Amino acid sequence: MVDIVYEAELKPESRAGVADGLGAFNGSKTSNFAGLRFGTIGLLLKHPETDAVDGGLTARIGFGWMFVELLFVPDRLRGQGVGRQLMQQAETVAREHGCIGIWLDTFSFQAPGFYEKLGFVTFGEIANMPPGSSRLFFQKHLS
Repeated sequence: MVDIVYEAELKPESRAGVADGLGAFNGSKTSNFAGLRFGTIGLLLKHPETDAVDGGLTARIGFGWMFVELLFVPDRLRGQGVGRQLMQQAETVAREHGCIGIWLDTFSFQAPGFYEKLGFVTFGEIANMPPGSSRLFFQKHLS
């Protein structure tokens, strides 16, 4: 019998227990796993008056790819090319870490055309997530 415990708010140490086990398993199955860099990065936007982070980009690097986890540009900076600058800088960081590509997901109401203009291509879609919209998956191979 196995004891399954529900945590409504996942504790960091609980997540680490799952992630560490998965990482060890993946390492045993991937021949070049040891040479790949892993980590998280942030490209942060700070409010000029409060110095508080109010936007930016977060990403994870693993298996030779960068996953753009979050991208948010506050209203005060929209329409000024800041999102493009964040993505270009993320691409630079990805190249510095030896990544062969970048991938991300977004919703159909979050301007997927923005990513297409940056050279990303769709590789998947979950329709009706959230209801009435789609979740889209994009990738860009770095040369």
